[in-house]
Amino acid sequence: MDMRHRILHYIIRFLVGDDIPGELTETIGYTADPRQFDRYNIVIIPSGFFEAGTYGTHASLPSMPLADIEGIPLLFGTPRAEWVGDTWVTHADIIASTYFLISRYEEIMRRDIRDEHGRFPGKESLPYRAGFLHRPIVDEYRALLHRWLCQTHVSLPEVKPRIRQVYLTHDVDAPTLYRSWKGLIRSIRDGRGIRPSLQSKFGPVEKDPYYTFPWMFQQDGLARKTLGTDRCHAILFMRSGGKSVYDKPHYQLRDKDMQGLIASAREQGLSIGLHSSYQAGMNPSLIEKEKNDLERCLGERVRLNRHHFLACREPEDLDRLEAVGITDDFTMGYADVAGFRLGTSHPVRWINPVTRRLSSLTLHPLTLMDCTLSEPKYMGMDYDEALAHGQLSLQQIRRYGGEAVLLWHNTSFANKEYHKKLYTHLLNDIIA
Repeated sequence: MDMRHRILHYIIRFLVGDDIPGELTETIGYTADPRQFDRYNIVIIPSGFFEAGTYGTHASLPSMPLADIEGIPLLFGTPRAEWVGDTWVTHADIIASTYFLISRYEEIMRRDIRDEHGRFPGKESLPYRAGFLHRPIVDEYRALLHRWLCQTHVSLPEVKPRIRQVYLTHDVDAPTLYRSWKGLIRSIRDGRGIRPSLQSKFGPVEKDPYYTFPWMFQQDGLARKTLGTDRCHAILFMRSGGKSVYDKPHYQLRDKDMQGLIASAREQGLSIGLHSSYQAGMNPSLIEKEKNDLERCLGERVRLNRHHFLACREPEDLDRLEAVGITDDFTMGYADVAGFRLGTSHPVRWINPVTRRLSSLTLHPLTLMDCTLSEPKYMGMDYDEALAHGQLSLQQIRRYGGEAVLLWHNTSFANKEYHKKLYTHLLNDIIA
């Protein structure tokens, strides 16, 4: 099977879903040849997106305004559908539409659109501009395909609404505020006095305002106990390098406080992943060294990654993660706006849209990040707005049987009741 057919087979299998027998993929054809229609229950007519003269050109980008099919935005093709004998033939090209979203194809076609950190902005994306970033429309295509299969008298098992997997993730950007010598000076300048400042520097790390890990681990532990550790996972992403100004504060993993944090995380059953530095995002060749340094410190293999600043800048940079042994990446969300960056709430295998290669790397869509919701430069939501947005996202994930990935930093819980309250409320909604 050549690479193109391997990708098409993967997308059809992805749309059918893991809960559905794999042999049903053979009942779905992707062809415009009428002589082949009677081989299938459903035929999806290709829109021309993958053709040699179109793919990789600006002619391959969807035209606005988008058509829709049964209320679902359609990136390619038309809503036209008809019976040809016993075969349901549709011109709604949900295969190309899915590929466009899960491969981040738009980002290679618009390389001139990047923010000050080299990231593709969510507010520039087609899903945002077309008004459906808040909807996992690839999951909606999946439900549509199931309806089509049912009308061709294919018997499908019932898929009950549930959040299949939960990932409670925390990026360690600034583990403490006052524990370094610079922190001591900061404490004095903040007017805390010499004695309290010295206590912050040399006393128990738990007294540091940024060291909210005990409270955070407790909340995660309650969720994991209720949902089960096979369904609810907690991950700490830690940096092991980076010399950029955006990688400050630079902490050392072999520092006493960091060793204590690692031991505590392990005791609580958390996984530890690589938080690739801002500098490594600019120069992906550095990821291997950072991964190796973290592995030496932990004494174990590291398989998980998330980029600092969510700055996985170019789609093909993900090939570097696969090459160094990363199996799962948790970067796939926009910093400036929350939504379904990959068009789905389900994990997907990375497809390089430049080489059109299906990789072994799994991408986990990021559902919500704390600062995206609250920061004025991003969504700037008040508590009620953020809660409503988060609950809507979780409702859709539950409806389509996807996974929820939350990202809250330890610093967000420091003297910020907004995020403490929001995080616990969302966890309660997940557990319910």
